[in-house]
Amino acid sequence: MQITAQMVKELREATGAAFLDCKKALEEHDGDIAKATEYLRQKGLATAAKKSERVASDGLVETYTHPGGRVGVMVEVNCETDFVARTEQFAAFAHDLALHIAFHAPAYLKVEDIPRRRLKPSRRSSDGTRSRRETRKRGGPDRRRTVEQVV
Repeated sequence: MQITAQMVKELREATGAAFLDCKKALEEHDGDIAKATEYLRQKGLATAAKKSERVASDGLVETYTHPGGRVGVMVEVNCETDFVARTEQFAAFAHDLALHIAFHAPAYLKVEDIPRRRLKPSRRSSDGTRSRRETRKRGGPDRRRTVEQVV
């Protein structure tokens, strides 16, 4: 099958993969975009698995102090190379991350540090759904019918 530039463009927009990777995937799967998409997804997972073992030893430390000095954040963001760490986009990402942390004002750094009494009991049943009784309590005027349809 003839692989057209439009097909490659469509696959590239759907997956975000490089042009040549999209073209190769389409050629290997006779122009079938669904199969090529799955192939690129699997290839991406394999690439991510390889990269997960790399050490991210470069990066930068970003600080944010709210005017008045009542809130402060220090965050370390790592990457694989110093070239990435020196880019404007990386610095902006680190700054945005510090702002988000400051906005949410976390009380704990790790989930393990949260005292059990502070954790809310789960509202879901063992299979991950809400119980019918709880849903009926929270439902609107026609709750019995709604509960049966939803739960």
